[in-house]
Amino acid sequence: MRLRALVPALLLLASPALYAQWLEDSITVGDGPRGLCYNPQNHKVYCASQLSDDVTVINAATNEVITTIPTADGALVLCYNPTANKVYCANDGAGNVTVIDGAGDSAIVTVTTSPGPHALCYNSADDKVYCAGKNGDEVTVIDGNSNSVIARVAAGDGPEALCYNPTNNRVYCANGNDSKVTVIDGATNQVIDTVAVGYELYALCYNRQSNKVYCSNAGSDDVTVIDGATNEVITTIATDHAPCALCHDSAGNKVYCTNYVSNDVTVIDGAADSAIATIDVGYNPNVLCYNRLDNNVYCGNHEDRSVSVINAAGDTVVAIVPVGANPWSACHNPIENRVYFACYSSARVYVLRNTVGVAEGTSDGGRAVRTFPDVVRGVLFVPGSTSSSPGASCLLDISGRRVIELRPGANDVSRLAPGVYFVREHPVAGSQYSGTAHGSRSTEYVRKVIVTR
Repeated sequence: MRLRALVPALLLLASPALYAQWLEDSITVGDGPRGLCYNPQNHKVYCASQLSDDVTVINAATNEVITTIPTADGALVLCYNPTANKVYCANDGAGNVTVIDGAGDSAIVTVTTSPGPHALCYNSADDKVYCAGKNGDEVTVIDGNSNSVIARVAAGDGPEALCYNPTNNRVYCANGNDSKVTVIDGATNQVIDTVAVGYELYALCYNRQSNKVYCSNAGSDDVTVIDGATNEVITTIATDHAPCALCHDSAGNKVYCTNYVSNDVTVIDGAADSAIATIDVGYNPNVLCYNRLDNNVYCGNHEDRSVSVINAAGDTVVAIVPVGANPWSACHNPIENRVYFACYSSARVYVLRNTVGVAEGTSDGGRAVRTFPDVVRGVLFVPGSTSSSPGASCLLDISGRRVIELRPGANDVSRLAPGVYFVREHPVAGSQYSGTAHGSRSTEYVRKVIVTR
């Protein structure tokens, strides 16, 4: 079948039962973007960039950059306080937290913390922000109203991650170097328990439906389940190799855990506390984001320049979306149903969107058609996993006529007439997009783009 005959046929395949995951935009931010958070009151997304020491503020409606706010050395992670409408940025190198006004987009104060601030979380019951100092072995407690330090709580060796339990008003701190989780009373700021878990603790996640806390242990290849009421270990669940990121699916009461070395995701039943599935994804998955609107889990693959989209109802990968190098964090904008990924080595935030449309096309002699429509303004990005051989990739118009040859990276399309086009790509053999990651043969892909001005 000729491509020009295939393309119009594809346009007839759209069905309300199918989803189209697509890369809507990429936004230039600072150097080394690491942290993201969403401000629902002012409809903004914030991106902390570690190497340029700043926070980029993005209009969540338009994807335009509003401003860039200087921080201290090593802007690493972000946390939003909805009570005071403030954003907190932990500066790893400087040993402090920059407090940003969510309405005015300006830094209002810098709070000194324990050395190496590495994680943040918010206590909604008492309007407090907690900051884990990895190099100082303590948690700094910041008053959300006054921005003053109200307590410094001794933790274990190398505080790595935090999470909040609103049911019992407790904060949990995973100590990466001593295999323990410190439990802090949210009202009194006192340590009320220390829970022994696995080795090389990486992340924490709270399950509100079952009142449980999950701790991923990268060194022992397991996840520890902690009872939120008693602080007792309920069970330890074996995963694949090097479990790291965690997220909770509130619709199905499941917890997803990326396994960095084995390139897959373990799915845990939140009620039964057992592993119920293992899902193959891209190389070195290290970030997860749950989208409650479409019941999908977004998995960023650190070494693969891609995001695997997992449908939580069936625990299957329904799309693979190319993004920039080294996706590091993610957040969700529920108004436009966008998911943002900060890609560390690309100095960009990639915006994914889910709309009804074609999820999978057909194939013809090894050609798979995937129509995730990218909205392009002036520059068309082709993933680095695409072949750089002359003629390997090109842009086609709606009739199937070749318009321009494409190369990996940025391609200037500013002179093209606005409209619908199709990118024909030949992925490099062995890359995530080639289909050879798990032994299948290489495939030629066609994806839809919409050129605008």
